[in-house]
Amino acid sequence: MSAAAVEEPFEQAPPFEAAEQPTLLEAAELISNQLVGYRVEIVGSQITVTPPPNASHGKSLSRLMRALFAAGLDGEEVEVLQNIGIWLPDGPSDYAVPDLSIVDADIDDHVIEYNCYDPAVFRLVLEVTSSNLSDDLKRKPTVYASAGVPVYVIVDRKNQRVMVLTDPKDSEYQVHAVHHPGQSFTLPESIGATVTLSVDDVLSAKR
Repeated sequence: MSAAAVEEPFEQAPPFEAAEQPTLLEAAELISNQLVGYRVEIVGSQITVTPPPNASHGKSLSRLMRALFAAGLDGEEVEVLQNIGIWLPDGPSDYAVPDLSIVDADIDDHVIEYNCYDPAVFRLVLEVTSSNLSDDLKRKPTVYASAGVPVYVIVDRKNQRVMVLTDPKDSEYQVHAVHHPGQSFTLPESIGATVTLSVDDVLSAKR
């Protein structure tokens, strides 16, 4: 999800006969095959395509994963995974691919469709912002809350803050905790361990 590129909704080719029009999932798969390394999602029944991440994006994820592993979140009960699809309830074909997820260890038993998994096994999803800033801040809080994901973390590199959204209800997160440089924050214990992170450590990849 390169910060230099711009995310745009996928625009279909000129109209086909009704019987020839691909489904959203078919169109998404076609784009994925054509744009190897790009992230393709269907959010709000709209296909979005995000370029491959840049190095600082990857550094933020690496720092986070090291901290989560150090807290013991890599064992019999939970897994910490990158780029795993979550099936969303807001549309017949909706799914997202969070940058990082903390999931139940039996996730392999909960595939729904298109290599995407039941949101019930997701304890936390996390996005590191780049060109998809609007999606991460506005659209995804709604769809992740609708899916019942207990914790949504946004590493907002542009605005230099980390947001921890919890208590999903009626398609909204009821609690929005915003953390700034110089501060630390502790993730909810529902993820499976007590994890305290430094905002500076998470955001330092930008410098």
